[in-house]
Amino acid sequence: MSKTTPRVTPEDAARLHAWAPRTWQRMLSGRRLNLVDPSPLDIEISDIALGLSRNTRWNGQTIGDHGWSVAQHSDFVVDIVRRMKPRAPAWLLMAAKLHDASEYVTHDLITPLKHVVGDVFKEVEDRIQCAVHLRFGLPQRVDAETKALIKRADLAAAATEAVQLAGFTPEEVTTVLGFREKPQEVTLRPLSSREAERQFLDGFDYLAKKMLIEGK
Repeated sequence: MSKTTPRVTPEDAARLHAWAPRTWQRMLSGRRLNLVDPSPLDIEISDIALGLSRNTRWNGQTIGDHGWSVAQHSDFVVDIVRRMKPRAPAWLLMAAKLHDASEYVTHDLITPLKHVVGDVFKEVEDRIQCAVHLRFGLPQRVDAETKALIKRADLAAAATEAVQLAGFTPEEVTTVLGFREKPQEVTLRPLSSREAERQFLDGFDYLAKKMLIEGK
């Protein structure tokens, strides 16, 4: 398995740079992340937690005093994976936690907008996600079985959010959104960005330590 992010050829770089003259972002940690050729060394969990806690799902169109953040969504997906696979190893739970980590840079574009933006966005998102995985000791890309499990949990989380927070009926989850997974029987409570950030970091620290114990 490759230990580096997908190689950027000169042709790739020229094509992607054509979209913008500057392709790096300065993070509050001080890191400068190149979006065209992201290095795992420029990725910090503090930057991810901050970005995801301030990045809202459903374009912010949810009920409550606070938005439902990608950070909370990520933690919710971990909880669902635990229920689906009670003996899941720590690395798998970490992969679930970080499944949307690239969105600390790209933001959580709603599906209709992703279709409009097209392939360049998907390529940048994939490169960042691969770099995140390598930074935190995960396979560059998870195997098909793991990917399918996390996707099921992701859709179950989305279905729950749609009904409880975004104004969809249970029927519309299937007919409009096209989700096959059913909403979970839990109560969602959107947190402030500061609380969501702290919760995300606490969960990350727990899984990182468990990965060390399990030898992953």
